[in-house]
Amino acid sequence: MPLYIYNTLTNEKEEFIPQIEGKVRIYSCGLTVQGYAHIGHIRGAVLFDVIRRFLKKEGYEVTYVQNFTDIDDKIIAKANQEGVPPQRLAEYFISAYLEDEEAMGIAPADFYPRATHHIKEIIEVVETLIRKGYAYVVDGDVYFSVERFPSYGKLSRRSLEEMMVGARVEVDERKRAPYDFALWKSAKEGEPFWESPWGKGRPGWHIECSVMSIKYLGVPLDIHAGGQDLIFPHHENEIAQSEAFTGQTFARYWLHWAPVNLRGEKMAKSTGNVFIVREALKEFSPQALRLYLLSSHYRSPIDFDEEKIREMERALGRAGEGEEKLDIALRDEANYGEGMIEPPDLESFKKQFYSSLGDDFNTPKAVATYFSLAREAGRIADALLPKPPVSTLITLWRIKSLLKEFKWVLGIERKEGEKMEIKGFVELLVKVRDKLRKQKLFEIADEIRSGLGELGIVLEDHPQGTVWRLKGE
Repeated sequence: MPLYIYNTLTNEKEEFIPQIEGKVRIYSCGLTVQGYAHIGHIRGAVLFDVIRRFLKKEGYEVTYVQNFTDIDDKIIAKANQEGVPPQRLAEYFISAYLEDEEAMGIAPADFYPRATHHIKEIIEVVETLIRKGYAYVVDGDVYFSVERFPSYGKLSRRSLEEMMVGARVEVDERKRAPYDFALWKSAKEGEPFWESPWGKGRPGWHIECSVMSIKYLGVPLDIHAGGQDLIFPHHENEIAQSEAFTGQTFARYWLHWAPVNLRGEKMAKSTGNVFIVREALKEFSPQALRLYLLSSHYRSPIDFDEEKIREMERALGRAGEGEEKLDIALRDEANYGEGMIEPPDLESFKKQFYSSLGDDFNTPKAVATYFSLAREAGRIADALLPKPPVSTLITLWRIKSLLKEFKWVLGIERKEGEKMEIKGFVELLVKVRDKLRKQKLFEIADEIRSGLGELGIVLEDHPQGTVWRLKGE
């Protein structure tokens, strides 16, 4: 199935074709860790958790890198305010964020590089940019010369004049141009520092992501991602310094998610307009919070609405009731009656679910498909109870299996409290099949064998009885 992604670089939806067949390399800009993660931060992490699960289902080998900025003006200021070393503050909030990810059911990244762990590599890249004429030194600071990179602005589609407005730059008369940005900052009194060829200092914000993404993933990256607020200047600067350094395309697809708003304004630590993740999880389940964030397309802003999250909790409860009815219908062969049902078109549900995700990761449609199948499960179970026909067992299990698959991709599976394990289900069907064979109802018995085979379960009949195994074992 083809996958289409909206590429910020081209401003178009494009078919996704990885650089290396079968492998996808993703870099997502992570937190500057001077506080607890808020809902706006976790939106991107939830999105990429689903993206990674989807890509793996599609057969891709995925390498996912999410960095931490652990040295920064804001971190230093917060550490001074708290009276602790900046690195201790950063490590505390990194640990807190990883706890939040785990609580939200987000699979860990393959790598979580920190800026301070890559000082040597950062210095080497800055030295190369100076040598190639893209950067210059002023009193221990090193700046990237934007005018030396002619395609600067291709991501944000801004001219140099437009970039003067709203850019995160400090007024510095020593720079050759106001929009030149820092690769290395000389240390101020009392600040953390590292030794460099230009004196004591620390890396600029943008260079760390270039260095870490190239180290762990190479160039070109398949997907580089971040919030829409990072398009300019952060990602624009990453492109310039990375392509100046390597002479190659830095990233082929750029994906940006929209902010989460609170009280009509973007959540931001700088303004204090935030709802932090760990506080939200005191009120809502991680499954409901995930589905709420996934219920709007990632490129559209979403308002944090507690009542809508509670409605998502209720919707999950109704979906769970449908699955519970399936479990009851599958539980005890003594209750089975006779008759038939019109099975749902599960292939249609599956196609709709995965084609939605293949269309620029349209999670709202995928979520709607999950709930639609859960409703269908409840309807069918209601029609069958209290005496489900033996002939419906495979159909019921297929519905349950597909619901479980959808929940895994969306990251809302509940590992505790599963009512029906595959072992118990298969052993139940083996007992039912044995009874059917003794009654010479071979057609239904063969249907059970065939249906289990489609689910990857092999039955072997022996004089001592029937045994089963998974295909490939």
